[in-house]
Amino acid sequence: MNKVITDGLMLMPPEFGDGLGVWSRQDGTPGSDTYATATNAALVPADQDFGTCLEILKTDSVTTLRYMGQTPMLPGMYLRISARLKAVAGNLPDVRIGGWAGTAADANVGGVPQTGPSTSLTSYGEVVTISAIVGLGDRGGVDMPWGETAAYGYFGLDLTGPNGGIVLIESIRIEDITHVFHRKLMDWVDVRDFGAMGDGTTNDRAAFLAADAAAAGREVLVSEGDYRIVGNLTMNSPVRFEGRLIMSDTDRLALTKNFDLDAYSDAFGDDVIGFKKGIQTLFNQSDHEAFDMGGRRVLLSEPIDVQAVVDNKNSYANRRVIRNGQISADNSTGWEDEVQTGTGTWVVTKPSELSDVANVANIEIGSLVTAAQGVGREVYVSGKNVAAGKVFLSNPLNVPPQSQTYTFRRFKYLLDFIGFQNLQRFVISNIEFLCAGRSSAVMLPINGLTFQFSDCFFTGPKDRGITSADSGCQGLQVDRCQFLSNEQSARAQDRTTICMNVNRNDPKIRNNRAVRFKHFAVLTGSGNMVIGNHYFQGDAETDGLRSAGIVLTNTNVKSTITGNYIDNNFLEWVNEHDPRPELQNELSFGGLTINGNIFTSNGAAPWIKFIIIKPMGPGHYINGLSICDNVFKQLNGQALDRVDGVDESVAPLDTSRTRSFLMTGNTFHGIIKDAQNPVTVKMTENTAQQVWEMDLRNWLPFGTEARVVTSVVPEGSIRTASNVAVYTTPFATTRHGVDRGSIRLNWSQAVRGSVQLTARCDTV
Repeated sequence: MNKVITDGLMLMPPEFGDGLGVWSRQDGTPGSDTYATATNAALVPADQDFGTCLEILKTDSVTTLRYMGQTPMLPGMYLRISARLKAVAGNLPDVRIGGWAGTAADANVGGVPQTGPSTSLTSYGEVVTISAIVGLGDRGGVDMPWGETAAYGYFGLDLTGPNGGIVLIESIRIEDITHVFHRKLMDWVDVRDFGAMGDGTTNDRAAFLAADAAAAGREVLVSEGDYRIVGNLTMNSPVRFEGRLIMSDTDRLALTKNFDLDAYSDAFGDDVIGFKKGIQTLFNQSDHEAFDMGGRRVLLSEPIDVQAVVDNKNSYANRRVIRNGQISADNSTGWEDEVQTGTGTWVVTKPSELSDVANVANIEIGSLVTAAQGVGREVYVSGKNVAAGKVFLSNPLNVPPQSQTYTFRRFKYLLDFIGFQNLQRFVISNIEFLCAGRSSAVMLPINGLTFQFSDCFFTGPKDRGITSADSGCQGLQVDRCQFLSNEQSARAQDRTTICMNVNRNDPKIRNNRAVRFKHFAVLTGSGNMVIGNHYFQGDAETDGLRSAGIVLTNTNVKSTITGNYIDNNFLEWVNEHDPRPELQNELSFGGLTINGNIFTSNGAAPWIKFIIIKPMGPGHYINGLSICDNVFKQLNGQALDRVDGVDESVAPLDTSRTRSFLMTGNTFHGIIKDAQNPVTVKMTENTAQQVWEMDLRNWLPFGTEARVVTSVVPEGSIRTASNVAVYTTPFATTRHGVDRGSIRLNWSQAVRGSVQLTARCDTV
């Protein structure tokens, strides 16, 4: 590359014979004295070696010669300044190339070398060539690196050493030798050619911007060195890093043409810093909607507070994606839980609040709340008021004592988004969270909408896979992810890890796989869609206990659980986040569809159930429930007694009010009692009776009552004791016998025979 050719620059000074009025005796700036009036200089018209040349008698400690024409200094250009000369009489001086570095504002550039190496003249009549190389970049072989602020120069030579010598100077030559430093037709530019120092101290930002502007689509090379960048930096050209950048935590780097972890790790020489800087830029530029990890692993020694990394915003609503890599927890103390305890006061009128908490300042937002009584599963600290001594909770408490001691445990997460007050449409795709039993995986933002996980692995979380401490889970989407517990060898009843919790409405949890957690999902809101998942929680214990796979913590859930493989666990439906758990003016247990699932149990204790309803207060009943077309199967152990049950440890279920309940089309294997509603059974009396009674408790689900008979169809003839056929129809009465589980058919006379009886436990 030659700027004289490519940019049409005029570099070469005129011959001395053209006039000495453009040759300065000082620094070359306008107004300086020239050699046209000098008494110690004259033109020599015909020297045998040089032809016309300039003769100078050295009279000053530094006798200076400068061409007064401004020679431009362009980024990426290197100039060689040279002169041929010889000593002819008197003392022999030293000679060197000299220059004056000027800025665009016509000021001298301070702090840069403005003379070349010195050469001593040792004999008379010997022709000597002296030279020096000048450029903006500090590269090897450059004698005078002037930095990016230099715009032009005045060039010539200096005579130093003893006075009284006479020197003949043939000419001053200025040549573009950029080709010495760069390959011809090169496809990159080096930031050092634009004044970058790479010394770890100088702010090289301007040089990077100049190199980026000059690259014009070519690659920018950041050669070896430590480059301090003060301020935000956007590079619009591809960048290759051999050196590394030094930036403050708040200054952003935008690599618009290679926005990925490879580039950012190379830029900072560190995967973690590169990952953080990439996330920071993801939230602060519009050129890319995704940060690609390129299949690389980032090994963390402590959690990443994502909002603190972004720094300049705590609310964001544009779609952004982190994808394609592994985030791992290193073995360090940075993952230890922060645990605080304190006494708090609770009142039912403010069910999601604790007051008079003395230790509020030390309690972290996002801490799990536990206590001896009244705290349901997955209740977290969503906020606090230190001055008022108040702690705000993600869900209401369930009638705890007015005052008791609470424990606040803050798990540590690989990615912690809780600093965002509102974050919407954020996506994490194809990421493995390798927690290694040291950390949890992801804490969601405090508020937000449609946070999405797709095709991710959550491997060995110490406590939690995905946690919501408030409403950042609204519309959460978890698709095609795999959750692998850190408690594979533990008994089901001893496990503590949970895949995910959701506090708000409308999550879509689809086509995931989870292995041996305490719970797959604790769901508090409504509009839950749990579809196509396989979550199994068994163990190797004979007649073992089982834990809930899905926990629904409110009554009217408006949810569907469809097409799942529910393996060695059960569905628990409980109103444990209800501050007034007794039935009041509200909808009771309803709005739930459990259809088309595979329920499997392997070696479980025979009293284990697949679907359990647990009222936390009196008066509740089933009010809209569909359990249809499922497969229930017990393997390798005693047959299960039944698949349905009510946990009455706190309060019973009101079975007299069941309505809109359908349980039909299910298949049972290894189950003694096949629950149905409506239930159709064959009722037979071998001896003539006027009143027939049928106990339906083996079929009626959840201990419900036999409330309605919908049909009675004889099988063959109904006959009297004397074998006379009877053509009258009986009337039915309901709610007889133990637990009101029997139906009575009342005939006009004593008869015997068989009928197909259909009855229901509900009304519609």
